[in-house]
Amino acid sequence: MLSRPLKSVLQHARYFPLWSALTVARWRSFESRSRALGTTLAAVMRWFPPARVRFDREAARVFPDMPRGDRAKLGQAMGRQMGRTLFEIYHDAEFQTHHHKLRVSGPGLDALKAAQAAGKGAIIVSGHFGQWEAIRAAIRMHGLESGAVYRPNRNRHYERRIRTGIEAGGKPILATGRIGTRALVRHVRDGGIISILLDEKYSEGVPLPFLGHDALTSLSAAQLALKYDLPMIPAYGIRIDDGDLFRVDFEAPIPHTDSITMTRAFNDSLSARIMANPDQWYWMLRRWDGQ
Repeated sequence: MLSRPLKSVLQHARYFPLWSALTVARWRSFESRSRALGTTLAAVMRWFPPARVRFDREAARVFPDMPRGDRAKLGQAMGRQMGRTLFEIYHDAEFQTHHHKLRVSGPGLDALKAAQAAGKGAIIVSGHFGQWEAIRAAIRMHGLESGAVYRPNRNRHYERRIRTGIEAGGKPILATGRIGTRALVRHVRDGGIISILLDEKYSEGVPLPFLGHDALTSLSAAQLALKYDLPMIPAYGIRIDDGDLFRVDFEAPIPHTDSITMTRAFNDSLSARIMANPDQWYWMLRRWDGQ
């Protein structure tokens, strides 16, 4: 086990490259700095073998017939997208003011407003796709506020910065775990909105198809929706116009049936979005079982 001082030094060392990328050239525009971090992560995906190999392993599951060189280009495009997304999340307070960049549509938005007008909560489900914080920005643009569920980072420097960024998008911010779950139930039961990213591997979940392969998936969002009669609304923030604008699509609420059927419907929805824009999904999640 590492000593506390050594652990602190390692955390500093791992955080320093990102800190440097986030703090240099502060005089430049928000968009220019966003593109700069995107270029940096694209370079990482090209020149850093562990990242390149890990991406190729994941992408090859879904695109086995794609030439390796094309998958490598896809990995670099993903790095560029995710670099921009990371920058915008770390600077979420500023990003949340860019409502002019959002193109919002879809029947789910009306369903969300109707639920709030009736004093009911709502569950927004999405994934690590496009700019997921654009969804909460769109909700705020329409006079509402959504909290979020997130997984804390073990590196205290990343954790401090990422939590500050996420909090700027709306509260409450609830960490995964028992305490966070209890707070989540209270929030939606009292009429609050919560946004949940459902595309991470959940060891206690149920294997459901995702991009053509079974993946352990949490049923918690659907279970909450059923128990408290809440709309479960898939929503996506898709980069358009060279990544500077966002199309925020609120799909129709998933019909209430049972938790497995509803969660599978969400997996199908997200899978379709990824197949249409594969560079906008974060392929490094270790999504599938057996890893």
